[in-house]
Amino acid sequence: MTIEVTSGVIATLREEAARAHPGEACGLLFGEGRVDRAVVCVNVHPQPARHFEIDPAALIAAHKAAREGGAALAGYWHSHPSGDAIPSVTDAAQASGDGRIWAIVAGETVAFWRDAAGGFEALCTQVVAG
Repeated sequence: MTIEVTSGVIATLREEAARAHPGEACGLLFGEGRVDRAVVCVNVHPQPARHFEIDPAALIAAHKAAREGGAALAGYWHSHPSGDAIPSVTDAAQASGDGRIWAIVAGETVAFWRDAAGGFEALCTQVVAG
């Protein structure tokens, strides 16, 4: 499966992952039909150098805004400062199988995954202007 992602989203993810290094950056992805916006959230995990937890208040606000006609929450993103852009064992344990997109940033690599019922599925990415 192929997903469209704007070049601006890719740039934001790389910049924010670099800014948070050596800790993990995290946030939310928005869009319908393509990912056209990435928002940075506070990583509230007590061990942010090795794990991430998106600020629950930001997540609740995104769901509420979407219900009220705002941007659709497409998924989540986080960085692996010293790893690969593939889901870790911890990522798999946190996954809910809700079909949302997960982006993982490792260095300059940004990979997209679908949180499917049977586990993560790799997505091909088509970068579009924006």
